[in-house]
Amino acid sequence: MSGAVVAGRPGWALVRACHPGPAVAVTGLAAAMAVGAGRGVVGTVLTTGAVAAGQLSIGWSNDLVDRRRDLAAGRGDKPFAAGEVTARRGWAATAWAVACCVALSAACGPAAATVHLVAVAAGWAYNLRLKATAWSWLPYALAFALLPAFVTLALPGRPWPAPAVLGAGALLGVAAHFANVLPDIAADRAAGVRGLPQRLGPRASAAVAVLAAAAAALVLAPGWPVALVTAPPVLAVLRAPRGRLPFLAVIAAAALALGLLLLDGGLRPGS
Repeated sequence: MSGAVVAGRPGWALVRACHPGPAVAVTGLAAAMAVGAGRGVVGTVLTTGAVAAGQLSIGWSNDLVDRRRDLAAGRGDKPFAAGEVTARRGWAATAWAVACCVALSAACGPAAATVHLVAVAAGWAYNLRLKATAWSWLPYALAFALLPAFVTLALPGRPWPAPAVLGAGALLGVAAHFANVLPDIAADRAAGVRGLPQRLGPRASAAVAVLAAAAAALVLAPGWPVALVTAPPVLAVLRAPRGRLPFLAVIAAAALALGLLLLDGGLRPGS
């Protein structure tokens, strides 16, 4: 495969290169939390836009940093490696996404902006270095824990979420990380990427994803049957342990647990 640019639609290639599934999922969770916390129309739009821009920057930078390794591995599904869009255009789009993320986050207030930019920086740290270390889980845990804080710190009085919510967010981040890496463990090992899931292997990683999601469910929805929340990732791991389904199932479990939390007013001030 050559490095020449393949004729096509670079705009669509950029969409595919941003990891649209995770980006849409995380942005949707943020929007739901903003609505549930009472951020209002303007606040919800600002929150959603800031998270979307941050996710775009993380997704694009991930594939840009990995493009040579993806090229060597023959990853034709990766637009930058396949030459469907140039790295220069990708970095330009990433720079715009970062600028939008900073501006929209700042519009939510200094406290909220700080925690969100720390969360986005964690995603970049994963891309640049931590994904290949035993600490690969840490950026996910930190980013998912800080997402509800980004929402609540923009409310009057700048309240932090309850510690249990922060802890559950971290657990869901760990679950999402292990589930997301499952399909690529063999290829990552061959390429020298030795994050924690690659070190543990697919079976142990699947177990960690399910157990972390279950622990988060116990924290977020203690009055509900934990099986209600953990059923999606369990079934997904059993049905397609090496596909993308487990990651989507963990996100579905997170959305369900979040919905139960919002029903109980868990992100409202004073709750």
